[in-house]
Amino acid sequence: MKLSCGTSFSFLILFLLAGQYVHVYAGSFHKDVQIHWGDGRGKIHDKDGKLLSLSLDKSSGSGFQSNQEFLYGKAEVQMKLVPGNSAGTVTTFYLKSPGTTWDEIDFEFLGNISGHPYTLHTNVYTKGTGDKEQQFHLWFDPTVNFHTYCITWNPQRIIFTVDGIPIREFKNSEAIGVPFPTRQPMRLYASLWEAEHWATRGGLEKTDWSKAPFTAFYRNYNVDGCVWANGKSSCSENSPWFTQKLDSNGQTRMKGVQSKYMIYNYCTDKRRFPRDVPAVCT
Repeated sequence: MKLSCGTSFSFLILFLLAGQYVHVYAGSFHKDVQIHWGDGRGKIHDKDGKLLSLSLDKSSGSGFQSNQEFLYGKAEVQMKLVPGNSAGTVTTFYLKSPGTTWDEIDFEFLGNISGHPYTLHTNVYTKGTGDKEQQFHLWFDPTVNFHTYCITWNPQRIIFTVDGIPIREFKNSEAIGVPFPTRQPMRLYASLWEAEHWATRGGLEKTDWSKAPFTAFYRNYNVDGCVWANGKSSCSENSPWFTQKLDSNGQTRMKGVQSKYMIYNYCTDKRRFPRDVPAVCT
């Protein structure tokens, strides 16, 4: 089996946890996650646990979370987003730690009116502070077929990829005073919820509830990571993702995507940062 997060390698990894070797392999929604909100609006559709749907209506959205926490890892899922008029909806796949000074790594898909593209919103939070947004219009319609979205989080960097193509890299710049998520274990989450006050054109386009229920699909959920248990996380640094970085080809592909499809970059927002750009941007 091979992952499609930018680098192909065997997904079966042995890592050391509390003195024992633990196998981490292709996931099952039945075994690896719980649908923790939505009152029946989240559903697993097959006995092998490979396909899950989340739905949203005027009463509630829905979501799932991983059973385990991770301190570093590589997580991917294939998603097919809400078709048609999805204005005001937000479909997500992200990592997050608990508490008021949480860390978080986000894929958020902001819906739009029919005929207009989704906005892929990415962000990184450290100690409860985000403000590191980059947004993209995808080069395909994410509602027609499943596409693979992957987060690689290791001590040196965070890499966001779409169908194996890197779109963003957030490097560890703690040496110059920029916080990086290195200390708080995170769970994987996914959700479909309503945010019509901001999600589409800054809230100008509202949710058309006559189109509800809105439904998004997830399949082939995989996490290869350092499982946090009993207050510690110990995994093999030989895992390829643990030291993964972008080579020159990866950098070229990422810059190509950013030049063609990026629609917002906090590093170049002079309204928010009229004097000095954030240190990490330099």
